[in-house]
Amino acid sequence: MPSQTSSTFTESGVSSNNAVVLLSGGLDSVTCLYWAKARFDNVTAVSFDYGQRHNSELAAAKRIAKHAQVAHRIINIDLAQLGGSALTDPSMQVPTGHAHDFAEQHDDNAIPSTYVPARNTIFLAYALAVAEVTQARTIVIGVNAVDYSGYPDCRPDYIAAFNHMANLATKAGRLGQTLTIATPLLDLSKADIIRLGTSLGVDYSLTVSCYQADDAGRACGVCDSCVLRQQGFLQAEIDDPTRYRVG
Repeated sequence: MPSQTSSTFTESGVSSNNAVVLLSGGLDSVTCLYWAKARFDNVTAVSFDYGQRHNSELAAAKRIAKHAQVAHRIINIDLAQLGGSALTDPSMQVPTGHAHDFAEQHDDNAIPSTYVPARNTIFLAYALAVAEVTQARTIVIGVNAVDYSGYPDCRPDYIAAFNHMANLATKAGRLGQTLTIATPLLDLSKADIIRLGTSLGVDYSLTVSCYQADDAGRACGVCDSCVLRQQGFLQAEIDDPTRYRVG
């Protein structure tokens, strides 16, 4: 697990210990945000309005960034026009009942319908641009073992390949100012992530993880993301602050 604690230097020789965090508004990304806040002098959170099914998670990201007192950038990208995912195409059904399977197996062919084609590649590319203009040498993303069993762009080999590309494709990288894609949650279970975030002071009541939350941010309680979240709090033996819809 990368732990960025030492400063790097910009072209002008000024010490830089900045980070960019991908902040969706969900449980994993807020844990990454607080992990970064504990290690870096300046943190910029980056969120995306990409045509997802609802804006409740994005509203959560705004609340979280304000509560954490970090700079926050929201980038608009219309991935809904491409379709191909239950998270961007309302005609596709959000899956339920598969969370346990994805959490337990590591089957390269078990790609859920909630996979958004090339999403992390697009998000990381934008984060890379933000890192250049904010003189950050670390991008933090909340990929973890629960995700990479189902999502190809959450797997360690993908992260390593993007990290290599990032240092070839940027001015900073070519000047020898190495950029790191940090994945502090990579080997953690959902319960481990919740324990880590709790130790860092995360308020999980601010987060929204549900694939089909309502306009008030209340969770459905039955989609795969909700089930994994529920299991995580139960296994961590920490009270679940999630607001659920009734009926």
